[in-house]
Amino acid sequence: MPNRDTVLREPPLSGIKVLDMTRIMAGPWCTQNLADLGADVYKIERPDSGDDTRGWGPPNLMDARGERTQESAYYLAANRNKKSVALDIATPQGAQALRDLALHCDVFVENFKVGGLARYGLDYAMLKEINPRLIYCSITGFGQDGPYAGKPGYDFVIQAMGGLMSITGERDDLPGGGPQKAGNAASDLMAGMYATTAILAALHERARSGQGQHIDISMLDCQVAALGVQNFNYFLSGEVPRREGNAHVNLAPYQVFAVADGFIVLGVGNDSQYRKFCHAAGRPDLAEDPRYRTNTSRVIHKPTLIPELERLFLTRDRDTWRRLLDEAGVPVGMINDVAQVHADPQVIARGLKFSLPHPIAGSVPQVRNPMRLSGSPVTYRNAAPLLGADTQDILGRLSGYDSARIAALMASAEARQDRGAAPPPPSMPDERGRT
Repeated sequence: MPNRDTVLREPPLSGIKVLDMTRIMAGPWCTQNLADLGADVYKIERPDSGDDTRGWGPPNLMDARGERTQESAYYLAANRNKKSVALDIATPQGAQALRDLALHCDVFVENFKVGGLARYGLDYAMLKEINPRLIYCSITGFGQDGPYAGKPGYDFVIQAMGGLMSITGERDDLPGGGPQKAGNAASDLMAGMYATTAILAALHERARSGQGQHIDISMLDCQVAALGVQNFNYFLSGEVPRREGNAHVNLAPYQVFAVADGFIVLGVGNDSQYRKFCHAAGRPDLAEDPRYRTNTSRVIHKPTLIPELERLFLTRDRDTWRRLLDEAGVPVGMINDVAQVHADPQVIARGLKFSLPHPIAGSVPQVRNPMRLSGSPVTYRNAAPLLGADTQDILGRLSGYDSARIAALMASAEARQDRGAAPPPPSMPDERGRT
């Protein structure tokens, strides 16, 4: 955190302009990161419905009178610091308006199905002709090529196909065993973070070359990469990784243990920590047992070590175990639900929860971006915008549109909607490539 004597500089991405043609989570998570880092992010939304997630409730934000608004929790979670521009790119006027904006922007992020924007003249090949410095990031389920390129990909599907569900959940031989998805949109969030990193790298490279480029982000690629050590466990052993419940395939003891009044997580990462644990627990004999002296031997002898520890942990309550192990310097933690997370003194001390003004609700809670830069910190300017709230301002300021032209643009979109000619919702298989 910056101290009071620090002279703060502008946010890292101050002056960078981003066109956000994404919906749901992976793309919006990426562009929210860019916005938090100071970029001006213009979220392009369909005038009639906006981002799909606006309707993904309840829960929804309540207004000052206690009545439910149309702003869903899902939408609010990934669209902070953005401006909303309502454009119907299925009309010639709407597509041209987006090209006019792209002329003045540094980054274009989209998550349409492969080739989906080409029919509107909004693909990378077309836009780089008018703006060679444009960095164009495509986020799809399976990437721009390969046999699955045309398939839609939602987070749940990618967790399954990318191997995450095969290693998540209780062992098959125990009650409740079987494939299990993560409790949040893990594949979406991972793809969003990889996209953020790629865009930052492309901006850095552009400073040298003066040229933009196309970024191809596949959710499946990201999920396979994020299997991390499990890939290498398979490569080196030839054995297919399996579900281990709350245990660790390469470390022991490193899992959940039942205690006298609930559960606790023990994370022993090396032999020194194991010895400290044994002495703190009053079982120095377990540290001297040749079967358990090294992590390798402990992993091999899990079938005898873990039952011994399970009996030991039941002899004390959570607070006692936490005190003993904290004093010994052994990694230990409580299993918090979301309410307990936000009541945790460390979370409070770090100021992770805060509020931003909202035009309907008065204020809306937020979670701070975890990137903390001492000299050019992230910024918080506005909560997720109302649909189309910034259309006139952005089109007028960036593209020089006057009020008459903007009115004609809106009228063309309304006329097409009245004819019932609206394109399929962005998340449908024939239009979008991912969640």
